This record gives sequence, C-alpha cells and structure tokens, in this order.
Amino acid sequence: MEQGELLSILERHNENRSGLIPILEDIQARYNHLPAEALRVLADETGRSLVDVYGVATFYKAFSLKPRGKHLCSVCTGTACHVRGAPIIVEESERQLGTNAGSTTSDKEFTLETIHCLGACALGPIVVVDGHYFSNVSRSKVSRIIKRTRDGLDKVDVEGDRRIFPITVTCSRCNHSLMDPGHAIDDAPSIRVTVSFGRKHGWLRLSSLYGSYNLECEYDIPTDTLVQVFCPHCHSGLKGASNCPDCGAPMISMIARGGGIVQVCSRRGCKGHMLDLNGGGF
Repeated sequence: MEQGELLSILERHNENRSGLIPILEDIQARYNHLPAEALRVLADETGRSLVDVYGVATFYKAFSLKPRGKHLCSVCTGTACHVRGAPIIVEESERQLGTNAGSTTSDKEFTLETIHCLGACALGPIVVVDGHYFSNVSRSKVSRIIKRTRDGLDKVDVEGDRRIFPITVTCSRCNHSLMDPGHAIDDAPSIRVTVSFGRKHGWLRLSSLYGSYNLECEYDIPTDTLVQVFCPHCHSGLKGASNCPDCGAPMISMIARGGGIVQVCSRRGCKGHMLDLNGGGF
C-alpha cells in the first residue's frame, strides 16, 4: 500500500474528515479491504483515536479487515433459511469453492460468508452474490450460481435475446439527446449522463440496449448505493415519477424516441427497469 495513494483518498474528503464511513468506503473500494496501515494513517490524519477508527471498521458488516475476493458470496443462515436447508447450501458452497465460510479462495476470486438474516424468510434458502439475490437455493443450484458469477452476472446475450433491443433517449427536461455514438457499449452508442453519489461526481454511460445492464462509470459505484443522475447538457435531475417496483428506490427517467418513457432504478445492483410506450412509439 502506497501512503501517497492513501493520502490522495483523504484529500478528497478534506472538507469533512469527521465522517469516517465515506473515507473507509473509499479505502475499501481501492484495496478490497481495510489494511491495518491505512487505519493507522487515517487515525493520524484525522486526529481520531485508533480505537474509534477500528470501532467503526469492525461495527459495520460492509467493512472487512481481511482481503476479500473479487466476488462476495453470502449464504443466509437465519432461522427460516436454516430449517429450509441453509447448512447444506453452506456445505456445498464450501465444497465447490474449496474454502471454508469466512475465508477467501486461494485465487482471490471468491469470499464465502454466512449472514444471520436477509429479511426474505419466505424465499429461503437465500444466497447473495455481489448484490444479486438467489432464492429457494438447492444443493444442485450452487454450482450454477458459481458458474454464472464466473461468467458475469450482468452478462446478457445481446444478439440472441429478442427481449433486448436498442433505444434512443433524450433528457426529459431539455429534450437534448443523451446518446454518445463515440463511446460504444454492447457495440451500440451508449447513453451519457452525469452521476453523483457520496462526495463523487462524474460521468456514467449506460448501454442503449434495453434489457442490458452493462455500464461504465468514472468511479466504482458500490452495490446498493443510491445515485443521482443528471443531464450532462442542462444539468437537471433525471428523476422519475415513481419508485422502483423491485426495491422501492427512486427511478431515473428518460424520454424514448417517439415519446415513450424509459425508467431505470437508481440503486446500484438493482435490475428494476420499465418501458412505457403509451406516449408514443419508436
């Protein structure tokens, strides 16, 4: 770990170093865990005691003091999931990955953990991988979940799936095109917007293939983060009139060519999206 890089992270929070959580989030996003040296430097630079820093780092489940793998696989072992067979799912996951719960595979690809309850008891056993929920998991499904993760959970067949088709969108406020033909995603012009979350503000490009979840962003957006999205031309917020039917987060709204409305969820990792063509056609 280079101290200069860590100091650069702290510099981004120079105006509000009293808030440890955003700083810890940035450190973990960079190193995939919270290195002990980073916590000592953080304590020195912010004037906080090392006990306070460690207290916050160990209190929240999202933080880890040990290096995590590229993919985080969580198996719910709450009461409802337990009686539905969660111990078998944990055992099979350990066998498939070659590691124990609470550990990371030797290739640093997967970290396997157990959690007490996800609040979806009727759908147990539940497995969550990188923010993607899998319900009613059986022993035979474990290998398929791992394979899907290795292949890419957001990967879609953009050529063979007829449910995926191109759309052209404009800002709902100034009607300026949001299409960026100079930056392709899925071999099609991307949708360019501005995104804001936490103390970060930068560009975001979405696939213009409706049904594809591929995107590129100036910053890494942690799973479950709620983002605000703006038009890069008039800077108006692209706020929808409704909330996501899947998770309840605010929707991002854009105008589809012909007068339809495209809405996508503002929560990173949620796949909620809607296309309303009542206002017109393509």
